[in-house]
Amino acid sequence: MTTNEVLYEIGLEEMPARFLAATETQLQQKTEKWLADHRLEFHAVKVFVTPRRMAVRIEQLANKQQDLEEEIKGPARKIALDQDGNWTKAAIGFTKGQGVSVEDIYFKTIKDVEYIYVKKFISGKATPDILPSFRDVILSLTFPKNMRWSTRTLRFIRPIKWLVGLYGTDLISFEIEGVKSGRTSFGHRFLGKSISIPEASLYEDLLKNQYVIVDSKVRKQQIVNQINQLATNQEWSIPIDQELLEEVTQLVEYPTVFYGQFSEDYLAVPDEALITSMKEHQRYFPVRDQNKRLLPFFVSVRNGNTDHLDIVSRGNEKVLNARLADAVFFYQEDQKQSIDAYNKKLSRMVFQDKLGTIADKVDRVTQIANKLAILLNLTDSEQVQVQRAAQISKFDLVTLMVNEFTNLQGIMGEKYAILAGEDPEVAVAINEHYMPRHAHDQLPKTTIGAIVSVADKLDTIIGCIGVGLVPSGSQDPYGLRRQAMGVIQIINDQNWSVRIEQLLDIVLELYQQSTVEMESPDKVIAQFEQFIKARIIYLAKEQQIGTDIIEAILSQGLGKLSDVMKKAALLEAKRTDPNFKPIQEALIRVLNLAKKGEQEAVNQDLFENETEQQLYNAYQEITPDYLNCIETGQFEESLDILGQLAPSIVAFFDQTMVMADDLAVRANRLALLKQLGDLVDHFASFDKIEWKQQF
Repeated sequence: MTTNEVLYEIGLEEMPARFLAATETQLQQKTEKWLADHRLEFHAVKVFVTPRRMAVRIEQLANKQQDLEEEIKGPARKIALDQDGNWTKAAIGFTKGQGVSVEDIYFKTIKDVEYIYVKKFISGKATPDILPSFRDVILSLTFPKNMRWSTRTLRFIRPIKWLVGLYGTDLISFEIEGVKSGRTSFGHRFLGKSISIPEASLYEDLLKNQYVIVDSKVRKQQIVNQINQLATNQEWSIPIDQELLEEVTQLVEYPTVFYGQFSEDYLAVPDEALITSMKEHQRYFPVRDQNKRLLPFFVSVRNGNTDHLDIVSRGNEKVLNARLADAVFFYQEDQKQSIDAYNKKLSRMVFQDKLGTIADKVDRVTQIANKLAILLNLTDSEQVQVQRAAQISKFDLVTLMVNEFTNLQGIMGEKYAILAGEDPEVAVAINEHYMPRHAHDQLPKTTIGAIVSVADKLDTIIGCIGVGLVPSGSQDPYGLRRQAMGVIQIINDQNWSVRIEQLLDIVLELYQQSTVEMESPDKVIAQFEQFIKARIIYLAKEQQIGTDIIEAILSQGLGKLSDVMKKAALLEAKRTDPNFKPIQEALIRVLNLAKKGEQEAVNQDLFENETEQQLYNAYQEITPDYLNCIETGQFEESLDILGQLAPSIVAFFDQTMVMADDLAVRANRLALLKQLGDLVDHFASFDKIEWKQQF
């Protein structure tokens, strides 16, 4: 079978850089699906996206569809044949509809019913006849924001300016909103010119000659290489922020790295403020020396060649110096007011209509943090630090710097608190209480910061749940899922020996004493527990622990997270341990019948054989040590103790008919099993676990 190269290009006005990476992925997936749906064999699909174009090049595309032989099911035999064994109108009509005759019919049985079948051969179409339908792929693309232009009706990411469609050297003819496909493309807006593409396989090289690097991976690597070369030449350290690298890659078609400098006077401002200003406003990379100290230089990427780079550099320096002058002004002005003065302004900032102002939130967080500090047995001096950190945790929200750069909240709070003479532990906690700010972010390192962080997040979670702001689908405006995950991660990282229910009680009691109108406590508790449980399951999955095990452990309540994770890790190992199989099987037999037990007390006078007494004695003997091991976190030992019951359980079932005819004896035996089942449940609900021992 012969093959050919195929090229499609959609030329547009400049697209937003933040949409391009997702567009590239989407175009790749939809192109491959389109090829599969049309039964077109190919070697590879390459997708190219720049600010001004989207393109697809299909390598070694087959010149025709694969032929298709389908097995078509028809009516049942009793409908297809009459009493004399002749084909009915139903059978004849079925075969005509498939383009075959009754001679092609054969039978197949499905669930004891015979049906007629035929095989239908569909010859593959020639590829050139199919290629214009790629227009549907282009029109199916979705974007976060769309626009219409002129009098046209199509809503698309940006106006379409040109279309290219080539099958080898042949033109693929299609049209979108009055724009007809051709072989003319356009190079760099300022450095390139229009070109005619004679053949699909020449696309990348021809565009490169017109100062367009169509492959985003190549552009990105060129930027990295140029930055690294500049760092070597200047003996600098230039940290490459991956998020910023992705953005600048999608901002340019022909990247050229250059550098500039700014006044050393600006280095008096904290590094974070300068770097944020450079990154967010100008898309610049900061420069450091070999000791990681910030230098008065910046690195940027130009959309063009090396011509007149000195002029470009001076222009960027002028803009940046103006930006940094603003940062210096914010920094100096912010220090003219006290922390307490800023705190008073929080009463004018609404946190949430039903939950009050930021000042109200700070007051709640302070009370929660104080109670948590007592619960964790912190010293008196540490409790004072917790209270102060909570009281001033949000003051920087009303500073000029954070108002301009919201991602500096907490960071500037720590800087300003140090300048104001606050306890360094308190200052660090102001920054840490926002951690983790996003997935895979670092967690608070100090106990003070961890307590204030958990208090702040619990206030938001329970407050929002209480007033009916539970996330639905992808909608989570208050970031409750992220904050709940943060709570779980911090508690796990700090290894706090507190029950999650205790934390819930602290916050819920506080809200019940406030003026906030909350849902019923039972409803809030149920939703909170479900919310936290989902986050624990997610954390466990990251540690390769199955959902069934977490469900089994949490069936008795959320409890201490450190205990939950230790139990879960142990049971995950035991589920594939052949040595644990006899114990697990014995316990599951108990649990299966224990559910039928209704009476609590066991009457030894009703025992009819030795195995009943032996099992009861073994149960009483191990119970104190077993429960003590669970209480003290010795979970491996507790399972070993529980395993001592296995021989007695096996003997009991071998010698005893649990469901005896005598109702009193039956109830007594079920009561014994119920007590055993309750004992097992102190560890986990073993019958909820999918045991997988292999032999």
